[in-house]
Amino acid sequence: MILYFVYKNVAFGLTLFYYELYTSFSGEVLYDDWYMTLFNVLLTSLPVISLGVLEQDVSSEVCLQFPSLYQQGQKNIYFSWSHIVGWILNGVLSSLVIFLANIYILSPAAFKEDGHVADLTHLGAITYTCIIWTVNCQIALIISHFTWIQHLFMWGSILLWYIFLFMYGALPPSYSQRGFRILVESLGLVPMYWLVTLLVVVVSLLPYFTHIAVQRLFYPMDDHVIQEMKYSGKDVVDDQMWQREQSNSKKMTQVGISARIDARIRYLKDNLHQKKASLYRSVSPIFRSLTSSPMFYF
Repeated sequence: MILYFVYKNVAFGLTLFYYELYTSFSGEVLYDDWYMTLFNVLLTSLPVISLGVLEQDVSSEVCLQFPSLYQQGQKNIYFSWSHIVGWILNGVLSSLVIFLANIYILSPAAFKEDGHVADLTHLGAITYTCIIWTVNCQIALIISHFTWIQHLFMWGSILLWYIFLFMYGALPPSYSQRGFRILVESLGLVPMYWLVTLLVVVVSLLPYFTHIAVQRLFYPMDDHVIQEMKYSGKDVVDDQMWQREQSNSKKMTQVGISARIDARIRYLKDNLHQKKASLYRSVSPIFRSLTSSPMFYF
């Protein structure tokens, strides 16, 4: 959940930087102020909450049958530096695809049927739409356990963006400013708006989709294996395989409370051994002669 939060803010924030770089830091803002305000507050917050509260790789009953699954948390696998850097790079790549695709698709062509090209208002709204779709569809690729609440939050957040755009555009120009009737008179009537959104979202999510496909096929983790076995019904149709995996998951590990107890016992044994050796050296009058003899082994 934390890394996804980093990802979506990197993907959103870098598009602002790219636009400033593209315009030679002119000071012009790509998005309306309300767009930036609502991004984390309303349009992308609920899916993150649902991910943190409702997500589970496998059910609790399966976790009890496969204790080795708990090693992923103990070894900090999902919050390692490689995962952190990977999610940041994913956000950078998504932001590049979203910004560059919108810039180079909308710039040279007429946006409307009457020949008008897309202005800054259109560019900002379309880019923002692509971001909302991308980050909410990204969370759909992460989730392993879907519930109706997660579907409601994900697709409801996307729908909420269009509702806001409609209501914001219905306000007088003194309030809505550049967003006045932008959905009903500009974006909603133009096929390019919907085509660009679909194309950009698919291309933005393709690298991550490829990554998880390759990982599950060639480098699966423990929870991936158990998920596939459970979803394919191996616990029912191939009971021997299921029991074999259970026995393998219960082997001795080098992490967790048992490992700490073993380390403490070894430490106490070493201290006791050293104290015995020190006591022997202090009370034995022939210690030096014994230690010089080749027959002495301690």
